[in-house]
Amino acid sequence: MSPSLNRIESDGPPPKAADTVVIGGGIIGVAAAYYLAQRGRSVALVEKGHVGAEQSSRNWGWCRQQLRARQEVPLARESLRLWEDLQSDSGTDMGFRRTGVLFLTKDPAELASWGRWAEMARKEQVHSEILDGNEVARKLPGNAEGWLGGLWTPSDGRAEPSLAVPVLASAARNAGVTIHQGCAARGLELERGAVAGVVTEQGLIRTASVILAGGAWSSLFCRQHGIELPIGLVNATACRTSPAPEIGPGAVGTDGYCVRRRLDGSYTLALRGRGTVEITPDLIRYSRQFLPTYLERRRGLKVRFGAEFFRQLTRGNAGRGDAPSPFEKTRVLDPEPDPSLSQQALAVFTASNPGLEGLQIAEAWGGTIDSTPDAVPVIGTVDRVRGLTLATGFSGHGFGIGPAAGRLAAEIACGERGFVDPSPYEYSRLVDGRKLRPPAAF
Repeated sequence: MSPSLNRIESDGPPPKAADTVVIGGGIIGVAAAYYLAQRGRSVALVEKGHVGAEQSSRNWGWCRQQLRARQEVPLARESLRLWEDLQSDSGTDMGFRRTGVLFLTKDPAELASWGRWAEMARKEQVHSEILDGNEVARKLPGNAEGWLGGLWTPSDGRAEPSLAVPVLASAARNAGVTIHQGCAARGLELERGAVAGVVTEQGLIRTASVILAGGAWSSLFCRQHGIELPIGLVNATACRTSPAPEIGPGAVGTDGYCVRRRLDGSYTLALRGRGTVEITPDLIRYSRQFLPTYLERRRGLKVRFGAEFFRQLTRGNAGRGDAPSPFEKTRVLDPEPDPSLSQQALAVFTASNPGLEGLQIAEAWGGTIDSTPDAVPVIGTVDRVRGLTLATGFSGHGFGIGPAAGRLAAEIACGERGFVDPSPYEYSRLVDGRKLRPPAAF
């Protein structure tokens, strides 16, 4: 089932032309559209379903720098500043609060690795603290477990996925962006290897600049134009509990549960690193690139062969003409949640916090995470198609770093260097033969 999400109205038919067309109405696409409009560009945002309906409303709502890969730390740090600015500038509560993030462990090796991460992060102006067991107990007085220690980042925060993207989309509209929901982009109109327009189900939009922020759909969209984009899909599960007392400051992550306090007093609850990988033709196509990642993370992954394999075989290619495309056949990806994961997380969470006895799961949902082989997003141009900027493959990190990632995509689409070095996110690393794997543990 889909989690709750505030809905916004669509504008009328898409314009005949725009300086930039943004494909995808998740947080990355909406943020990119917002920052493009801030630069005085005319922007049309097209979304096959409705704004924020896929992973942008299905994530945990964490806005963290903590334990990010070195490549992502600058984006995470800037995003926290932008979250504050966006909430202030919009005049509407997005649920953003700097309440901190606390990871807990009983493993000395893991705690030591967190210490090495904290040393690295300090050089990036992120100040995290290693806590011993007594310090953890003072932060979580109702917790019954004996933790060896933890990693605490007080400057990290949280936001409400059901509110944030719709609020940002409204701010983008106020800045001049037109938003077109139920309007799938079928493909690109190309002239001599450059973008000349976007073909949508409601007609052609002339443009020389496109930002593709299509999440799980980006690889299929690219392939019709001869662009190989290795994206793996993982179906994850999260849930919302009934309202309960607060256990301590900020979001808390352990091997047994990860929780984030919601504005209504309930918790978003999930398991870290757990999910289901569907065997599909796309997965087989990119199996070589993803094998190192799978071997490293297989403990938390279920592998399933089922109906999705045959759906991909029969869905055909994305179209560029008048015929309906796969993007119109599935407006919103809504995978079934895995109830065993929610129940497991709930059991460990309540056992660890006896004051929460009787806590119930109010609703659970599934979401599809678009992942790259090295778990670092793609934000950059594609030589094969001039005028196309990719902003995808956020590997479960997109919500928290979304504001800065969208800003960087907007800057690149405008021909700017970018406020951070964009080279770690370049597209070419995925296809030039280099060996990719998730960043090593610290």
